[in-house]
Amino acid sequence: MTKTSRIGFPAKHGLYDPANEKDSCGVGFVAHIKGQRSHQIVQDAYVVLKNMDHRGACGCEANTGDGAGILTSLPYEFLTKVAANELGVELPAPGRFGAGVVFLPTKEDERARCKQVVEEIVAAQGQRLIGWRVVPTLTDEANIGPTARAAEPHIEHLIIGAADGLEGDAFERQLYLIRKQASHRLRTDASLEQASMFYVCSLSTKVMIYKGMLTTEQLFQYFSDLNDPDYQSHLAMVHSRFSTNTFPSWDRAQPCRFMSHNGEINTVRGNINWMTARQGVVESELFGDELAKLFPVVEPDCSDSGTFDNVLEFLLMTGRTLQESVMMMIPEAWQKHETMSETKRAFYEYHSAMMEPWDGPASIVFTDGKYIGAVLDRNGLRPSRYYLTHDDHVIMASEVGVLPVDPANVKSKGRLQPGRMFLVDFEQGRLIPDDELKQEFAGRRPYAEWLRNQRIEVKDLRPNKEPHGFDPETLLARMQAFGYTTETMQFMLLPLIREKRDPIGSMGNDSAIACLSDKPRMLYDYFKQLFAQVTNPAIDSIREEIIMSLECYIGPEKNLLETTEEHCHRLLMPHPILSNEELAAIKHMDHLGWRAKTIDITFDRVDAKAGVMKTLDRICAEAEAAIDEGFSLIVLSDRHIGPQRVPVSTLLACGAVHHHLVRQAKRTRIGIVLETGEAREVHHHCLLVGYGADAINPYLAFESLWQARRDGLLDNSKYSDDDEIVTAYRKGVAKGMLKVMAKMGISTLQSYKGAQIFEALGLMDEVVERCFTGTASRVQGVSFEVLAEETLRRHGLGYPEREEEQLPVLPNVGEFHWRAEGERHTWDPQSIADIQVAARMNNRDAYFRFADHINNDERTRCSLRGLLKFKASPNGGPIPLDEVEPASEIVKRFCTGAMSFGSISAEAHETLAVAMNRLGGKSNTGEGGEDPERFNRLPNGDSKRSAIKQVASGRFGVTIWYLTNADELQIKISQGAKPGEGGELPGRKVDENIARIRYSTPGVGLISPPPHHDIYSIEDLAQLIHDLKNSNPTARISVKLVSEVGVGTVAAGVAKAHADHILISGDTGGTGASPLTSIKHAGLPWELGIAETHQTLVMNDLRSRVTLQTDGGLKTGRDVVIAALLGAEEFGFSTAPLITLGCIMMRKCHLNTCPVGVATQDAVLRKKFAGKPEHVVNYLFMVAEEARQIMAELGFRSIVDMVGRVDALDADDAIRHWKADGLDLTPILTPAYRAHDEVGVRCLIPQD
Repeated sequence: MTKTSRIGFPAKHGLYDPANEKDSCGVGFVAHIKGQRSHQIVQDAYVVLKNMDHRGACGCEANTGDGAGILTSLPYEFLTKVAANELGVELPAPGRFGAGVVFLPTKEDERARCKQVVEEIVAAQGQRLIGWRVVPTLTDEANIGPTARAAEPHIEHLIIGAADGLEGDAFERQLYLIRKQASHRLRTDASLEQASMFYVCSLSTKVMIYKGMLTTEQLFQYFSDLNDPDYQSHLAMVHSRFSTNTFPSWDRAQPCRFMSHNGEINTVRGNINWMTARQGVVESELFGDELAKLFPVVEPDCSDSGTFDNVLEFLLMTGRTLQESVMMMIPEAWQKHETMSETKRAFYEYHSAMMEPWDGPASIVFTDGKYIGAVLDRNGLRPSRYYLTHDDHVIMASEVGVLPVDPANVKSKGRLQPGRMFLVDFEQGRLIPDDELKQEFAGRRPYAEWLRNQRIEVKDLRPNKEPHGFDPETLLARMQAFGYTTETMQFMLLPLIREKRDPIGSMGNDSAIACLSDKPRMLYDYFKQLFAQVTNPAIDSIREEIIMSLECYIGPEKNLLETTEEHCHRLLMPHPILSNEELAAIKHMDHLGWRAKTIDITFDRVDAKAGVMKTLDRICAEAEAAIDEGFSLIVLSDRHIGPQRVPVSTLLACGAVHHHLVRQAKRTRIGIVLETGEAREVHHHCLLVGYGADAINPYLAFESLWQARRDGLLDNSKYSDDDEIVTAYRKGVAKGMLKVMAKMGISTLQSYKGAQIFEALGLMDEVVERCFTGTASRVQGVSFEVLAEETLRRHGLGYPEREEEQLPVLPNVGEFHWRAEGERHTWDPQSIADIQVAARMNNRDAYFRFADHINNDERTRCSLRGLLKFKASPNGGPIPLDEVEPASEIVKRFCTGAMSFGSISAEAHETLAVAMNRLGGKSNTGEGGEDPERFNRLPNGDSKRSAIKQVASGRFGVTIWYLTNADELQIKISQGAKPGEGGELPGRKVDENIARIRYSTPGVGLISPPPHHDIYSIEDLAQLIHDLKNSNPTARISVKLVSEVGVGTVAAGVAKAHADHILISGDTGGTGASPLTSIKHAGLPWELGIAETHQTLVMNDLRSRVTLQTDGGLKTGRDVVIAALLGAEEFGFSTAPLITLGCIMMRKCHLNTCPVGVATQDAVLRKKFAGKPEHVVNYLFMVAEEARQIMAELGFRSIVDMVGRVDALDADDAIRHWKADGLDLTPILTPAYRAHDEVGVRCLIPQD
């Protein structure tokens, strides 16, 4: 590859980022419980590995695997033989020498340099180099594929002897120091062209690892050592990898040095940050001054599995046992486990004060040679099954049947349960039951007593001063200055209190993205929530609430490498939201040595825009000084807001302080509490916690709701005083935060804190690097200067320079509903009127008025595609219109979106189906099933049958008859308006007919689970695709994903799972019912998603196997052409067809009160439906004709000729917007990288 080094992942290219790569896999082990060594154990492990071949993957080359490997105990017999025969040396006794497998550069000079550095480090550590042995590898005999060969390293054994008097764990620590130093020096050595080839698979007195970019079958064919009868072991751990890419990566194959992992660590960004911060406070008696040689603990460019292994190894080497380390990192769901013993609960609670859980779906197999075991995540989202035999063997793997076992020999069998540990102790020669194991560790120290003595609880604190009171005189001005609007109260805060959950809305978000809005937007609006899809599942915050928790310890941490009573001397927060009374107690506390320092985050108005940067510098310095002065907490406060004091965004301040302290390795020495008038919505609180806040006091949200109660906007019989308002607010925020956490598969707030599960849309690197380090911001955007301008504009609204300019009420900016002078919406009265006239009258003039209005509006204010322009004559000049593909062919590439019967009325649903069948396009059932009567044609030849049958997580209406009556079966993983959540149909819309078709109960609301409960990983998706292909061999299998950073790598995995079709939905798509937080703040524009997916699939040489479609706000022919140029071959329309049928965007779908009969099940309102199939047909034909005109101007004869031709697009420099100057669309417009000319850039071959 010319874009990259010869091996490993490519560098960032366009929207592709190697940091987004993911993998899933199969794991397993075979062991003799009594520790008896044999070659049979190794051979049995090979059988296990080959039988998990389906859990690995290959790309376009069947003989290039994603990775396979084996970990065994150190094969003393074998090494002794080869050392004598090949090196002419006699090895010391076991425990007195260490050996490892090392990947080295293929260039002789660079290989010699690497070996020289290793030998220097061995000598510097006082150990003795015994020798290097070339590991025989049979590349040709194993039929290694071209991609794997291109990155194949030179592989050698490294054998090191212990210094006199050194053995056992002390020598193991020296080997650890040698490996860490060698990796730090060589893998980052810029003078080595093949630096990334250097990798130490293992270096130990106890275990050895062979692995590579191989298929399961190839592993033993490639490494002939493994077939030697003298290669004996009492354990063998194997791993088969399924990656979302096809790039050569030998080092990412597993096992890692102490574990193998099937799953994904969702919180890894936060885990890395917290581990980096802890390096400033850790001390080790075992390593002393040499401890710093181990830093950074987490090595650069690690996968999430590698990162976990780095930290597990660090804990193990610094004195903790393997079992205790795993229990710390992957604890059970102990917070709400009522039957758990007090002793075990105390163990987990104590260690939660030391380290956050590494959260996400995980089946982890671990060993140090003395023990071998496995553990499941607290949700149990990865399979692990085991057999114990009468002849003392144990087999564990991702599934049963991996090794033939005589049923008469089976002593016991079972599956590993969520949070439980399976452990074999070879010294004791037995399986240690989970309860016995954990009770042993829990009983080693008096954790419960320590907690009672040291734990500080908020309820025990008493304020030395009165909390800030309610100040109605200044309330309006403060609300205006902090960006409150009438919609904030009407749609967000009041429903939050009444319903005690995140408010529900409907239809999509068609307003301008924050970085293109004319209005001063809150910083929170520049962030989008990330969510799990395919490679890891979202979890269900309703049904799985018992394993979720908002409880968290905050304040200074002690040395992670020690265990003392003082380690749990921290403040326990049961909820991240603080009342005013609780904050007052914290601000003025002097309790058990704890003090808090308040830091003002406002600046003088005369400082103008420069005030923001000056304030960030000041508060970071003050925070660091507070640590040095011995404070336990800092309170970042904007209470001093006033006519001359302007607040810096609390999010900006919190992120800046958090990351400053992480960089200084001081973050774990203090807690960050926020006293903010800015935060009020669920999304705001999630962002603040995600960027490091420990607790939040949203005082202005409380005051605004207290005033609403006094104004009669809340029922006084339910909320008799202000305290009840605070209680209700906390309940609503709690439920909302749990749902947002669950979207990413995260169970605890402690894990979510600092995990940065967001993408910035429209923030410049200078802002991200300082305040939100590590967050993706792919198109750049606004700078500190623009953010300061927005802050000053908001402040000026509340505190204008002239008193007569003060508004007597909150502004209504029309963020949720269109207002004449408010925020721009693409669906405004003019666009709705024009499209309906065009569709009903087949009026081309009306359509082009509509198209001009939409295209001009997008071009100036609303969307990323609006900032693009077509290049002049990119394809050799214009061509006659009659040479362009006819509209009748183009419309066959159109689909209507997945709108369920139930969400919309039967009349609307059937009309869409008839229209699309007339066109030759496709309509989509959505997830509500379809009445079998619709499978039959009507007397006039029309058909109400939807060509696309959706298979969603609720499986409503999914029968074999349903599946066989489809041209396409679509697996819905995510939905643009609410990714990471299941579909929702309020009970008022579930009538008898809908209940019949969905196999449910009339009047009972339906909420689909966020994940498919048979898709917890990429290999599970491959299984469902296989099953659906067998249920209907003629149907195309589609997978629906939603645009977010990394969706391209997920799509690559989907393509490798043998899907035929991939839909990338944008964030502006409609919905019948969804939390407003999700509608506004989850998902990304389709322009980013389709471009990233196309680029990534081409880079992986997978694009030719799949058809790409996009949807989410497509309206015009211009949208179609841009989508094609970015990589799409098919195009979905949802809201626009509904509007042609009569929808007027009342956004009342979730209330069942649609006044035009489109999105209601009310019998009276349904009679008002006036839509006809020809309305949709007319509209889509006019979209196609507009597209044809543009294609003719650009010189393209067909849609397929345009696919991926980003060279026909350019950023429109003529557009001037006060926020848009910093936007950089280069990543979207970067041509997909093709490794060679034969790489396809559109679907050319059928999937197998």
